[in-house]
Amino acid sequence: MKLGFIGAGNMASALARGIGEPVLVADIDASKAQALADELGGEAVGSNAELAERADAIVLCHKPKQLDEVAEQVGGHARIVISILAATPIAALESAYPGVPVYRFIPNIPAEVRQGVLCYVPGTRAKDGPEQEVLALLGRAGAIIPLDSEPLIEPAMALMSCGPAFMALVAESFAGAGAAHGLPPDEAMRMTVETMAGTAAYLREHGYDTGAVKLRVATPGGTTERGLIALEEHGLADVCRAAVDAVVEATR
Repeated sequence: MKLGFIGAGNMASALARGIGEPVLVADIDASKAQALADELGGEAVGSNAELAERADAIVLCHKPKQLDEVAEQVGGHARIVISILAATPIAALESAYPGVPVYRFIPNIPAEVRQGVLCYVPGTRAKDGPEQEVLALLGRAGAIIPLDSEPLIEPAMALMSCGPAFMALVAESFAGAGAAHGLPPDEAMRMTVETMAGTAAYLREHGYDTGAVKLRVATPGGTTERGLIALEEHGLADVCRAAVDAVVEATR
């Protein structure tokens, strides 16, 4: 399946790299389109209409407010529409691209290294198109998590789309605490990041059972338990809830 990316910004580039196929690219900034195409062995094209004519599926990565403008430029040439646009519901996508199978995804930046999370909601005509092929292709970039309904996209975004920035802040905070106790900052950051990565892998292998990890690491009355109590007493759960609430409120 030949993909055509309309837009070559950060998220588009991360997803394209994770998929790892030569792609067609169009962008208002021709230099961005050319750079991404060159990197992946693809081709930058001069217009959205040409891209849609030549691609088996177009991937919408432009600004949400440009939806109708881009659809008009595509001019009925789209066969399959894959959207990663924020704040753009399926109803709006299907109105802009009538009669075309639509697949809505929300990816995150780790898709670039094939460790991403992609939340997915199918359009009403998704089954009319090659849904399994689309899922397999985008699944190269990470784990695809289907959502039962479109309103769940906002809280999902708070966890997985904004999440890498939140996790980076957590890493900074823990590494900074380690450095404050004498660890070289670079080593403190490496310890923190590798521990986060290892914990994620361990949780994945053990059914995402966070309670079991805490029980295994924190012996009663031990040092880990004291640290966990400190995190709870200082409101870690409330801080995390506040971050998610802020994102959800901003996206609705």
